[in-house]
Amino acid sequence: MELVTHRKLKGERLMPWAKGTVVTGAKGFVFLAGNTATADDYDPFKKAGGAVGDAAAQWRNVLTNIKSDLEELGTSLDHLIRLTFFVKGPFPNGGVLSSPNFRQDVMDEFFAQHCPKHCSYNNPPPSELIGVAALAHPDLVVEIVAVAALPD
Repeated sequence: MELVTHRKLKGERLMPWAKGTVVTGAKGFVFLAGNTATADDYDPFKKAGGAVGDAAAQWRNVLTNIKSDLEELGTSLDHLIRLTFFVKGPFPNGGVLSSPNFRQDVMDEFFAQHCPKHCSYNNPPPSELIGVAALAHPDLVVEIVAVAALPD
């Protein structure tokens, strides 16, 4: 299997997301459901539990869940093809990137430790960043959807 991620440049500046990833020879693909940072006692039907910590803690929790889910399903962070981020507002003046709930620093810290090729300053997978008014629980600030290839 081969994954080739093409960098996204604006002029001479490298963007913190890729243009696209070309996958050849994959056995298949893993499409993860949206991951959130809900506490162990979270039960949406009983309206129990909530989110784990502040925005940084939630990002770490979600990324750790994605890593674990990918490994359980036979792949890894190395084989990420795409990420979609849903970030809860507020969005003062600069849109989603200026929200205190968007944490590129935490993502880079996580990927530097677990999969350096996906740091924003290296060659991250393509992604979307979507601002939302609310998620499944009022305390949640981020939800991430991931797609990865299954190696041969």
